[in-house]
Amino acid sequence: MTGWRLLITRPAEECAALAATLAEQGVYASSLPLLEIEPLPETAEQRALILELDRYPAVIVVSKPAARIGCELVDRYWPQPPARQVWFSVGAATGQLLQDYGFETCWPTQGDDSEALLDLPRLAEVLAVPDPRVLILRGEGGREFLAERLSGQGVSVDYLELYRRSLPDYPSGTLPRRIAEEGLNGLVVSSGQGFEHLRQLAAEDWPALARLPLFVPSPRVAELARAAGAENVVDCRGASAVALLAALRATPAAAF
Repeated sequence: MTGWRLLITRPAEECAALAATLAEQGVYASSLPLLEIEPLPETAEQRALILELDRYPAVIVVSKPAARIGCELVDRYWPQPPARQVWFSVGAATGQLLQDYGFETCWPTQGDDSEALLDLPRLAEVLAVPDPRVLILRGEGGREFLAERLSGQGVSVDYLELYRRSLPDYPSGTLPRRIAEEGLNGLVVSSGQGFEHLRQLAAEDWPALARLPLFVPSPRVAELARAAGAENVVDCRGASAVALLAALRATPAAAF
C-alpha cells in the first residue's frame, strides 16, 4: 500500500484530516481541495424551520458541513435538543459530530450513502407514526434521492439548506502540474460534485488524467466517472478513510 501517492480533493479541513490518517498508514497524499464550503446567510425560512424542529421525529444530515453549521444553528434556538427526536447521518464521521452535540444519532455501518441510510430499521421505526415528517439538512441544490424515496413512503420532507459548494479558483494547469511534480498515481473524490469539479479543473487535460486510478465513494459516483471516460474506477463503497484504506489495500499501486 505504500506505493500509492494520492491526490485528495475534499474540503480543506477534511483533506488535512484524511492526509494525516493516510500518512500513518504509509500512504502519501497531496491535498487539492475541490469543494469550498460557504455557509448561507441565515434567513427567516431557516429560522422558522429550526423553531419548529420538534415537529420532526427524524432529522437527516447528509454531510459534515451540514452537521457543523446545522448544530450551531440549532444551538442558538434550542437550549436542549427536542425530546424523542432521532438524528440520522449518511456516515460515521458526520454521525459522530452530531453525537458530540448531544443528539441521539444513528447511521449505517454498512455503506456511507443514502441507500444504506434508507435501509436502517431504526429509521423505519422512528417514522412509524401518524403524519411522519423528516427534515433534511444539506447543501444548496443537493441530491433529491432521499426526499423522493421518503415521499414515496408517505413521509413529508422539508429541506434546510445551509451552505453552497464551489470550486476554488486555481490557475490553469494546476491539476496536471501537481500530479507530474509530485509523481501522483491515484485520484480520490468524495462525492459526485467533487468529481465534476475534478473534471472541470482538468479541462483539456482530462483525457490523459482519466487513465489514472480514481477512487470514488459509491456506485453512483462510479457510474458518473465511467460515463465521463474514467478508465480505472475503484468504488470504495464508502467515503470514510477506513473505506479508502481498504480499497487501497485491495488495489495494486500503479506507476504514472
